[in-house]
Amino acid sequence: MGAHAPDRDLTELAASARAALVREIDASGAWAADPEWREAFEAVPRHLFVPYYYVGVLGGYERLWGESPDPHTREKWVRGAYADAPLATRLRDGELVSSSSQPSLMAMMLAELRVRDGDRVLEIGAGTGYNAALLAHRLGDDHVTTVDLEPEITEAARRHLATAGYHPVVVTGDGARGVPERAPFDRIIATCTLASVPTAWLAQCRPGARVLSPLATGLIALTVRDAGHAEGRFLHTPAYFVPLRGAGLRNQEPVDPSGVPRRAREDDLFRFLLALSRDSLEPRQAHALWEREGRPGRERYGVTVSGDREWAWLDDPEGPCAWPLR
Repeated sequence: MGAHAPDRDLTELAASARAALVREIDASGAWAADPEWREAFEAVPRHLFVPYYYVGVLGGYERLWGESPDPHTREKWVRGAYADAPLATRLRDGELVSSSSQPSLMAMMLAELRVRDGDRVLEIGAGTGYNAALLAHRLGDDHVTTVDLEPEITEAARRHLATAGYHPVVVTGDGARGVPERAPFDRIIATCTLASVPTAWLAQCRPGARVLSPLATGLIALTVRDAGHAEGRFLHTPAYFVPLRGAGLRNQEPVDPSGVPRRAREDDLFRFLLALSRDSLEPRQAHALWEREGRPGRERYGVTVSGDREWAWLDDPEGPCAWPLR
């Protein structure tokens, strides 16, 4: 086999695998709210953003990479790059610190971002650069800014983006502080979990902007009224991301649900309420509320930011079931 044959074979395999992934996402209904995202997923080559990644094996992780001398490993790498699954891309002392999210979840989040032509978007958490490439394909390089705290992450993201032919603005900095020099933004999307919404984000948004971010184990969609006020509800879907890291952010340990019935402890919707009310409700209080209110789904919960106050609520921002987030 000639020296260039493996690359050609992998390119053909990647195109076929990408088409299969697009069909899978399409069938899932993930971009039903904005089907125009299909074209971006058809065009952007995910494998260029994950030149290597890690898969769990007994006793640890196996590293798959596109430059492996073993053709079977290279084929496995390409196929895995187009699986509808999250990919672990960076480990530190055995702990996941960066990943490429599940493509169907990315598609759903991008559709729910509700972008319009001309919108300026800030992405919190550059990751591999793949999500920024999808945004840049849809909106244009100049309309997309992505930020991450780790220089090694932003350097890799820039490299991946350039290889794929995209050049949005990539900033190394504290995502909790936004990117004021690129403001104002019409949309902010985060790919890392928050404990509360950073006030700096609202100050960098135009009135009417939409903020979409993981919070607890859900996705909150906020509409910004002005620099001091935003409000919105959670989407119905679960979402699990690595936490946002930055100045003044606290690490959160898992809540111990001791004393709560096992059925509730194993229920995803109750664990969501535990995560959302962790600093305000004891697990037994949260369980009593959950049972009393009919085991509510995520979409019945919301968040309000007003000045220096931020609170979560069930059904009504001014109702009796509300608790502070900071």
